[in-house]
Amino acid sequence: AVAGVSDVSGIVENVMPSIVSITETSMQKSIFGEYPSEGAGSGFIVKQDDKELLIVTNNHVVSGAESITVKFIDDTTAKATVKGTDSTADLAVITVKLSDLKEETKGKIKIATLGHSDDVKVGQMAIAIGNALGYGQSVTTGIVSAKNRRMDSDNNTVTDGSDDSSDGVNLIQTDAAINPGNSG
Repeated sequence: AVAGVSDVSGIVENVMPSIVSITETSMQKSIFGEYPSEGAGSGFIVKQDDKELLIVTNNHVVSGAESITVKFIDDTTAKATVKGTDSTADLAVITVKLSDLKEETKGKIKIATLGHSDDVKVGQMAIAIGNALGYGQSVTTGIVSAKNRRMDSDNNTVTDGSDDSSDGVNLIQTDAAINPGNSG
């Protein structure tokens, strides 16, 4: 248990409706020709307007995808398209048309409540929710191990963040288990 908290099920129940599983299909090349390949990732709903949902994920989850499918809290699925990407920060925004969702699904999903990274403290609990191994939603816990870890975009070197001159990304480090498919 982290800091005396042994049950995070209430937090998970509150957050889970904003989490989605993402499956992408792309064509891979080998010496034998092209073949379809499937990958899995995670994302979270950050906005809804009158036409679409905006979902944030990692760029590497959707990079090169020929088709993207999003699975919601009620196990329904919809096709998604890439709206924008930032490969340096490994971020992507994908969209799902509201017209592609059932009314029942619209009533079950939620927009994620976002905090600010400046408010995060080392030692706070971290909960990772994602599509681990592509099998569906999973939950792991840990703590925030460090802040302002900087990843240099040239060679993927992690530093302590004291050199802000490089083109890198400030990261929050956690020891919560992140399995393949948790990306996003």
